[in-house]
Parts: sequence; C-alpha cells; structure tokens
Amino acid sequence: MTDLVEQDTRAMSVAVTKSRYQSEEFSARLRRRYAAERRFRIAGMLAVGIASLMLVVLLGSIVSKGYTAFWQAQIRLEVTLDKQQVEERNYTAIVRQALYAQVPAATDRATRRSLNDLLSSGAPYELEAMVNANPSIVGTTQTVWVRADDEIDQFMKGFIRRDVPESERRLSDVKITAIDALVANGSIRSTFNTTLFTAGDSREPEQAGILGAVVGSALTLVVTMLLSVPIGIAAAVYLEEFAPKNRWTDLIEVNINNLAAVPSIIFGLLGLAVFLGFFGLPRSAPLVGGLVMALMTLPVIIIASRVALKAVPPSIREAALGVGASPLQTVTHHVLPLALPGILTGTIIGMARALGETAPLLMIGMVAFIVDIPGGLTDSATAMPVQIYMWADSPERAFTERTSAAILILLAFLILMNGLAVFLRKKFERRW
Repeated sequence: MTDLVEQDTRAMSVAVTKSRYQSEEFSARLRRRYAAERRFRIAGMLAVGIASLMLVVLLGSIVSKGYTAFWQAQIRLEVTLDKQQVEERNYTAIVRQALYAQVPAATDRATRRSLNDLLSSGAPYELEAMVNANPSIVGTTQTVWVRADDEIDQFMKGFIRRDVPESERRLSDVKITAIDALVANGSIRSTFNTTLFTAGDSREPEQAGILGAVVGSALTLVVTMLLSVPIGIAAAVYLEEFAPKNRWTDLIEVNINNLAAVPSIIFGLLGLAVFLGFFGLPRSAPLVGGLVMALMTLPVIIIASRVALKAVPPSIREAALGVGASPLQTVTHHVLPLALPGILTGTIIGMARALGETAPLLMIGMVAFIVDIPGGLTDSATAMPVQIYMWADSPERAFTERTSAAILILLAFLILMNGLAVFLRKKFERRW
C-alpha cells in the first residue's frame, strides 16, 4: 500500500513538473512572439518615418529653391513718350533715357552701357504694348514698372553676393552701385511674378512662363482622355462580362498586363514610328502626344476597370438576370453603375500618370522650344514635364528656381488629381 502511494506521489510530482515546464516553455514562446511583433512594429514605424523624412526633405528642397520664382524684381521708370520716337517704334531709346535719368551719376558712355543690362530685354515690348493699349498717352510722361534683368533679380534675392571679388560674380561694381541708387529712391521693388503664369517659354528667365506648357499638357490630356477612357472601359467590360474564357482571351489578358509594365519610352518609339513616320502627323503636336499617351494609359484603365467590375458581387448579376434582364441590361443598368467609382479612380490615376510622363513626349518632338501658346491640337506645343526638363538643362541660375517652381505647380496638379480620385472613391464607394 505504501508503494502504491509513493508511486502515485511520484507520478503526480512528474506531472506537475512537466506541466510547469510546458507552462514556462509556452510563456517563453509567447514572450518571444510578442517581442518579434514589437520589433516588426518598430521596423514598420521606422520605415514609414524614414520614407516620410525623405519626402519632407525632397519637398523642402524643391520649395526652398522654387518659392523665389513667384517673385520678380521690377524697376520704376518715368518715361517720356516722344511722338517721333513712338512713330519710329524706338521704344528701346525711350526706356534707356528714362533709366539714365534714374541714375544721374551715370554720365560717361561706358557706365551707361552697363546700365542697359539692368533692364530685361523685353522692357521695350512692355512699353510698346502699353502704348498700343492706350494710344492717348503718346506725348505724355508716364510712370511704368518694367521687369529687371534676371541677374538683377537674383542679386535682389540674395543669390549673388556683393562681398566677393568683382571677378568672381556676374554683376560689376558699377551695376551694384546703380542698384543701390535705385533702392535708395524706391525705384526697384519685388512683386508677384504674373509672367510665370501668363507667358510661354523664353530664352530670358525673367520672361519665361509655363502657360504654353500648361495649355499643351491640357490639350494632350484631352486627346488622351477622349481616346483611352471609352476604349479602355469598353474593353474591360467585354473581357470581364462577355468574352469567352479560352486561350485567346487568356493571351489578351497576359499582353494587357505586360503592356502596363512596359517602359513609357517604348510607347514614344512606337508613336515616332507609326504616327510620325507612317501617318505623317505633325511633329510636336498635342494630337500626337495624346495618341501616344492614350496607348500608354489604356492598359492601366483596362486593368483598373476590370478590378472594379470584378468587385461587384455575383448576386447583383444573378438577381438582374432572374427578373428578366438581358446580359447587356444587367451590365449597363446594374454592374457598370456600381463599378463606376473604381473605374473613375483608375481613370484619374491613369490621367495623372500621363500628365507626369516625359520620355514619350521627348521621342515625338515635344521637346522643341515653343514660345507661342498653342491654339489647337495640331499646333506645335510642349508639356509641363518637358518644360521642366528644358529649364533644368539651362545654365542660368534664374532657371533653377523656375524649374523648382514648375515642379511645385506640376505636383499641385498631380495631388489635385489623386485627391479627386480618393474623394470619388470615398463618396461613391459601397461596402458589400
């Protein structure tokens, strides 16, 4: 009897020890799992933080370099519009005489020749436009503000330092003395740069604007949207709702997915060979740019539209067919309206991608220097990303800030389009 009690006691002790060991092992395993989860959470937070920091650094760099482009130095002149000079269209002489009067110390010929560089080369044309708008001012003296040269503008913004030797800066001591004289009598100011938004491209930074590029991008997007949206949605509806499932449709689906990953420059080469080489369409035209962008965005729209159609529950189709609707009525009256938010989101994202593309447009010649604002689909034009590329390649310091300013404007358009996509998805989204 004593042996049995001892055996039971020993068995119970072993069971308790084993249970305690299993409990400790489970607790240790649980602690390791929680520790791994914390490390994973910390790693994720670090990744998000680093990505956010890089984004802040990038945006900060662009803003710090580009915000000054929204301001432009102007010089005040008291111009006497002599009738004979106006009739001879000698506005350059009128502007220079007014400038010399602002700096009385400039008496010798060499100094006055240096002063001529203070004004933008477009100042005489500004005066001529003012006279053409109001001919009655001929023979009077008018106070006008004209754009300063880009180097003067950079000096006023602090990008050209006066405390370095004259041989190491772009402005001579004579020009700096003249600028100080203009500042002293209030004849120079910094004002909002409306030219940046109302003019086309120019070789002179102070006269360069993005309006031509904005209009070119808008015309290109109009062509892209008119072609890619209806074709892409129709193709998605057919492939998802009506096409038989066989090897040919599988091949089409694989090719569509592959086209969505093709580098954009390939579409530019295709447009160069087909639209320009074979069909002979005009070079540098928004029409050709829109055709190329439509080819590039079609796969994106088709894939996004198919995903949106596939997200509609099958019960919707079955219910519509059950009450006597035809397959076409089922799609057009029930499935397509429910999938419309997802389709719109994919379409807007595709358009935003087309707005930011550069490589295809370079291949079809939209990198040309275009001063005039395009008035139609076949006029020569450029686009916002290409304009940024051309300005970034310019040697003048003033184009550096205009490049960053154009990037900010392009980012604003892209953020607006992506924000619109998110808004539409949230507004019309239905949860099943």
